[in-house]
Amino acid sequence: MINANPEVEFCHGDIGSERKPLMPCTIVIFGASGDLTARKLIPAFYHLFKDKQMPPSFRVIGFARREKTDASWRAELRAALDQFSRTKPVDDKVWHAFAENLSYCQGDLTDEAAYQKLEAQLTSFGSGPLRENILFYLAVSPSQFGDVVEQIHHTGLLNKESTGWQRIVVEKPFGHDLASAHALNRELTRYAHEQQVFRIDHYLGKETVQNILMFRFSNSIFEKLWNRNSVDHVQITVSEKLGVGERGGYYEEAGALRDMVQNHMLQVLSLIAMEPPVSLEAEAVRDEKVKLLKSIRALSAADVAKQIVRGQYFAGNVGGDPRPGYRQETKVKPDSNVETYVAMKLLIDNWRWSGVPFYLRTGKNLPLSASEVRIQFRPTPNVLFAAQCGNNLDANALTLRLQPDEGISLRFNGKIPGTTLGARPVRMNFSYNTEFGAYTPEAYERLLLEAIAGDATLFIRRDEVETAWQIVDSIRAGWEGKALTNREFYAAGTWGPIAADDLLSQLGHTWHEPQAIK
Repeated sequence: MINANPEVEFCHGDIGSERKPLMPCTIVIFGASGDLTARKLIPAFYHLFKDKQMPPSFRVIGFARREKTDASWRAELRAALDQFSRTKPVDDKVWHAFAENLSYCQGDLTDEAAYQKLEAQLTSFGSGPLRENILFYLAVSPSQFGDVVEQIHHTGLLNKESTGWQRIVVEKPFGHDLASAHALNRELTRYAHEQQVFRIDHYLGKETVQNILMFRFSNSIFEKLWNRNSVDHVQITVSEKLGVGERGGYYEEAGALRDMVQNHMLQVLSLIAMEPPVSLEAEAVRDEKVKLLKSIRALSAADVAKQIVRGQYFAGNVGGDPRPGYRQETKVKPDSNVETYVAMKLLIDNWRWSGVPFYLRTGKNLPLSASEVRIQFRPTPNVLFAAQCGNNLDANALTLRLQPDEGISLRFNGKIPGTTLGARPVRMNFSYNTEFGAYTPEAYERLLLEAIAGDATLFIRRDEVETAWQIVDSIRAGWEGKALTNREFYAAGTWGPIAADDLLSQLGHTWHEPQAIK
């Protein structure tokens, strides 16, 4: 295990340039009575405040339909914080200082008078930055984004040109196909510039996902190997131990392809495979991500049949826990063809990656919850050790474990001690927890801080969203009207359908299964 060196000098800063000083601002949360506000947003703001990372002066206004007072809303949030805070117990002194900045505005999202009440509340803070600098967090259904943006514009709270700044943060899903993503983006940018829209995907806030760029472009020993000359293939796995559970109704509409591939997995792929940006400024990084996604080879219906596998779990056991089949889950059709598992082979048509297959897979009710990227290097010529070592001689591999047990592992061959020439694959492991020891902030803490600072590096741009949907739409078109086959079903608690193994065997590859790290 690699150990920290206390004499090493550290480079501090963000993925982008050094963060500018945070200006006083007001955060308005639409959908303030919802689960996201209680579980993620308020705990994130509380911890940023506790760590002295919030602006010197700020206010948080919760906007929702239910009748509440400032005091009752604060009491609800305190109860939620006791449950969802990453540090327990909650510091009473810090909470009381933080809660003084929280206030509530009751109103319906479609009621013009409610926005006028919100405007009056903001105006009561004075004519300075608390009134002019506003972060609007839309923790509401995407179908309501357009109404909210139109109302805050007509009330004078959102302007394309302003003495201060206004930004809109929206949660995924960013549409359900390319056409709806186009329509949603038109709604968002009707009254705001694209630069004012921050599309949040919590996956990009994870420390290990952010570290991909640092690892790739600051280490010369790996940067020189990151291409078709050294890499045989790449595997990206996002496995989930949980089943669909109470989300059956949502999953019937989304499926694994829309739920995981269109956002999380293509995001990781773009970071793993993109070219080095000209700088670490937000637009330079996002330009390269989009360029990479546009380099993925287009998929015809015939390509989808050969390169994309879907799957659906039936009843089984996960870690000794019996699980029902997907078709027996709540709000799921008894003859549903919706996929709970997707595996695919994607090809990137650019100079760096020509001919290198990228295998992606994600699924529900798998044996382990884990996210990792495995870079499988080309094997050495089989001329020196083949006779003595046989199948024990393995190709080198580099694994980036994104969650849990975050770290990086390098797999190489070592000689077994003794008088004979025997070999065995061994690992060199780096563990974030062992090396740094400090707690990694929650993804929302980092993302909210970047939104307040106006750094869009970790947020998704319009053309990135639409390019990803274009890829997903071509896959869905290839599946249209086709029922699942027997080779596409898998038992809960296994690593997926037989068809997924068939996909890799076409080129003599096999899946690498993530391991539980003790």
